[in-house]
Amino acid sequence: MESFRTEIEDPIVQKDIIDLERKIHLFKEGKIDEERFRSLRLARGVYGQRQEGVQMIRIKLPFGKVTGEQLMRISKVSDEYSTGRLHITTRQDIQIHYVSLDRTPELWAELEKDDVTLREACGNTVRNITASELSGVDADEPFDVSPYAHALFQFLLRNPVCQEMGRKVKISFSSSDKDSALSYLHDLGFIPKIVDGEKGFKVMLGGGLGSQPSHAVLLSEFIPVNQIIPTTEGVLRIFDRFGERAKRLKARMKFLIKDIGGEEFLRLVDEEKKALSYKTFEIDTTAFEVEIPEPLLVAPKVNIDDKAAFDAWKKSNVIPQKQAGYVAIGIKVVLGDFYTDKARLLADLIKNYGANELRFSLRQNIVLRHIKEESLAFFYQELAKLGFVELGYDTTLDITACPGTDTCNLGIASSTGIAVELERVLKTEYPQYSNNKGITIKISGCMNACGQHNMSEIGFQGMSINAGKLVAPALQVLLGGGILGNGSGRFSAKVIKIPSRRGPDALRYVLNDFEANANGLSFLNYYDAKGEKYFYEMLKPLADTTNLKEADFVDWGNADNYVKAVGVGECAGVVIDLVATLLLEAKDKLTFAQEAFKDKKWSDAIYHAYAGYVNGAKALLLSENQKTNNQAGIIDLFDSVFVETHKIDLKSTLKELVFQINQNEPSEKFAQKYIQEAIGFFENIESYRAKDLADEK
Repeated sequence: MESFRTEIEDPIVQKDIIDLERKIHLFKEGKIDEERFRSLRLARGVYGQRQEGVQMIRIKLPFGKVTGEQLMRISKVSDEYSTGRLHITTRQDIQIHYVSLDRTPELWAELEKDDVTLREACGNTVRNITASELSGVDADEPFDVSPYAHALFQFLLRNPVCQEMGRKVKISFSSSDKDSALSYLHDLGFIPKIVDGEKGFKVMLGGGLGSQPSHAVLLSEFIPVNQIIPTTEGVLRIFDRFGERAKRLKARMKFLIKDIGGEEFLRLVDEEKKALSYKTFEIDTTAFEVEIPEPLLVAPKVNIDDKAAFDAWKKSNVIPQKQAGYVAIGIKVVLGDFYTDKARLLADLIKNYGANELRFSLRQNIVLRHIKEESLAFFYQELAKLGFVELGYDTTLDITACPGTDTCNLGIASSTGIAVELERVLKTEYPQYSNNKGITIKISGCMNACGQHNMSEIGFQGMSINAGKLVAPALQVLLGGGILGNGSGRFSAKVIKIPSRRGPDALRYVLNDFEANANGLSFLNYYDAKGEKYFYEMLKPLADTTNLKEADFVDWGNADNYVKAVGVGECAGVVIDLVATLLLEAKDKLTFAQEAFKDKKWSDAIYHAYAGYVNGAKALLLSENQKTNNQAGIIDLFDSVFVETHKIDLKSTLKELVFQINQNEPSEKFAQKYIQEAIGFFENIESYRAKDLADEK
């Protein structure tokens, strides 16, 4: 274990990993509350599984970009610490499962050798920043959004503004008005525009899926590229301060915007401008503007025996790039699962014969980029050896599904099992859909919508259904969702709930009727023309539970009868804070503030001190059994409970002290003053707490 401490060159990363190791020991010794430890490990990509005693590790890969060396490193780690299976997520991450908690610091250190991180892959943080997998090669894009996604990722990583928010925040960059990165369902969604020769973005705010999907509102039709980082920081500061923290189901940004209104939210963001780290932030794009490198080796000429299969593959899975003479290759990865033996061969292939880059896609696939057109036959031959030439990339046959009851604590019914069966039905009974891009099918194992079921043309959500005294696995059938483009989209309607075993028949009913009655309409127009009631009546016979057979009580992909077993969710839920733990954390924040000050990071130092104020105030309020919900509320409540009653003398209100943060530039002078005042406040509340405990004795 000692070796990883010396092998990491970056001292910030080294400190991070050693801190995780230390906290694991403290947790096992009973010195850290279980709920607080959960929050800490989630922010470091360590997620509890449905199976007791093992962890899922989420590897954060900004906008899905991976080099051959990084894929090799991920494969090495998966073989050594996990099972050799790699799972691509709908946020372009990689997940590995069945990892021992004790080995997670060592695992993280191994990944960092090739600049791969776990930091903020889970938890109440800014999650992986996604982007269209074709960004940089998309023939329709105004410009490559990749450098902007990368710059925002770097700016936010370990940024104190977004370490302990009320809930997660999701950010996306689409490559064009087609909006393939789904800006309308993100907390912040960026769509590239060029206005009067200037590069910038249309920005969408406050979208989300989950049990209550919400369409993002327009933040701005156009902001210049040098404003995306200040704009994002301002939004995150307001969400951190005013976002709900007590009621987990109401803690996403979409609920805050609904509660206070979009105009008020933007007014608060505008008020924060003075405190921002940067008024403008120029992003260096040169690393993304270099010539496509020549492959290390020249691809050998090959003869394809089955030219019909080769042509079908090119039509289905090959995408012309905007760079003349190059193509991208889409690899359909069933359920996003592939193994390290194939990953290694793929890494060698792109290192030797490509441009040493691939992207994981939002639909759990792989895209190889910058492949010379004359090398296509060779790549087809080599990918065929790996089983990576299955038709249907990014089409109806390309079903998206979350892990569901395979590994997730919140899974209610199998999403992977039914996905496998539906893909079989499509391939054998509906091969004509291998090139259909107008119908997407997505499946989630619960209402949290990790499989994005409620934004697809045809969606399924795992549920359970009562049949007398027995419980059977079920599916909610949803229809009519989809991407409309340029920041607009629509959510699916919940049509009917049916036993899971009847899911394939539900798909057959819908597709057969579409083929018979659409009369050339797109699926969404066909759905609108028929109406939700039409589909309810069509599927109603499948909902009858009076005639269930024994097989209906066994979920897809399982051998035993269904048992509904839902664990405690770990999707960044609000945790129970103990007074002593909060005081300790407040003290840590003040230490971080002083360290940042020494490094001349004035804005970071100020924000750490701000967090120290909030944690300290919350700790004292909890000691008085006062309920808190958001940071702004904590500050107001502290004044009414302690300052106005003269229990604590601050010589001003806490509100006046704390909210100097948005009334001053982040200068050295103000940072020093603010930190010292925060330390004085903490000493004050520690004295009060010590006296209070002495009086209780």
